[in-house]
Amino acid sequence: MPFKTELEILVAAIRFFTRLPVTGPWGYDSAPLERAIRYYPVVGLIVGAIGAVVFFTVSRFWTKPVAVFAAIAAIVYVTGAIHEDGWADTVDGFGGGWTKEKILEIMKDSHVGSFGVTGLTILLLGRFLALSEMDAALIPVALIAGSAFSRLCATFVLSALDYARADGKAKPFSNRLECREKLYITLSVAWFLLIFIRFGRLIPAVVFASVAAFWLARLFKRRIGGYTGDCIGAVQQLSELMFYFGLLFS
Repeated sequence: MPFKTELEILVAAIRFFTRLPVTGPWGYDSAPLERAIRYYPVVGLIVGAIGAVVFFTVSRFWTKPVAVFAAIAAIVYVTGAIHEDGWADTVDGFGGGWTKEKILEIMKDSHVGSFGVTGLTILLLGRFLALSEMDAALIPVALIAGSAFSRLCATFVLSALDYARADGKAKPFSNRLECREKLYITLSVAWFLLIFIRFGRLIPAVVFASVAAFWLARLFKRRIGGYTGDCIGAVQQLSELMFYFGLLFS
């Protein structure tokens, strides 16, 4: 595709998945948004890099746990908590619903129930503890890699399943990815993983995250026949957490 078209698609992805102030006339049309999912892992690299910069800066003045807290807070702010919201809604829906209709109804409700609050608390606490247990030198790399690879996992789940609703914010992403697009998004993350993470650490992290994504995909397929935008956020969140635990496993 022409460079301008690719730039429009990248801008659409950044605008949709973050709060970054991307100016200019590009990225508002539905056509670029339909293809924006191919840049989802690239957005993860950007978001993770912001968290890494915040961690490095704060760690110059405060302790490692404080710097980890600041990095997590920065990432949540940059993304507008879009994925955390998806995780909470998914836990609420699957925790409180027994039929497809009820699960989707609960997930669509703007209120967060006890399942969602509990699930979000556990998830954020787990992310904080996992990162705090790492060597300080590994944390910036982990933030970037975990953010990107978890979005790669979410992209493949999205590509493998059907959209479960008649409409919704994630509906434009429901088109299947072509093989060359799957290769592109995989390579967009693989280069960073292979260059910056020791192979012995990388394998458990990739396996843990991939298993988490596969388990959720099976759950979504069985219970609601596909995915929603909240489901994709849940895959990203759990895969990222398990990626961090995998880095600690070696």
